[in-house]
Amino acid sequence: MFTGLVQAVGTVRDTRPASGGVVLAIEAPFESLVLGESIATDGTCLTVTRDLGDGFEAHASTETLAKTTLGGLRKGSRVHLERALAMGDRLGGHIVTGHVDGVGTLVERRPVGDNLEVTFEVPETLAPFLAPKGSITVDGVSLTVNRVRGTRFDVMLVPFTQKETKLGQIPVHGRVNLEVDVLAKYVARLLGKKGVDGEDDGGVTLDLLKRHGYL
Repeated sequence: MFTGLVQAVGTVRDTRPASGGVVLAIEAPFESLVLGESIATDGTCLTVTRDLGDGFEAHASTETLAKTTLGGLRKGSRVHLERALAMGDRLGGHIVTGHVDGVGTLVERRPVGDNLEVTFEVPETLAPFLAPKGSITVDGVSLTVNRVRGTRFDVMLVPFTQKETKLGQIPVHGRVNLEVDVLAKYVARLLGKKGVDGEDDGGVTLDLLKRHGYL
């Protein structure tokens, strides 16, 4: 589990084909990495397979490459990094699983004083999980949704976020990994709404309650 508070911006040192995907070598300022630990990389949970001293290696499967932006990483690409939450750590952002729900597109950038308001377009299946003042993870960064308009939502990047992450440098039409609030997904499932993949998840319905004598 993660918090969406980026701990470092790493650099891809190398990518090489491997069985069922690719191996990513990423420079990172982390000490005492443990083989098998999880690191959110642009919001995607990856497992450390090798400690490089000044970074780590991780395997990204073909499924991960197809459903996230990691397939577009090249030598020199910058990525947001966050190590998994440890017992006793502060949960300063929101609950993030590192399981990307879809890929969105940046469609507009608007300076607002020192801040930067950004609009993203999301897949239609994710739109029901967006809510004003709710949380969303964009490339691993926990952000607050300011406004929702159909399949688009706005966020405000304060100067600190612009400085400490790469979100302020993403161009119009740039693609980002998205993870909606896990609590919204659980509520949708309980209410019998469709999941993030567009499939009907069933759940608690009026018909179900009637059949079991609750109504």
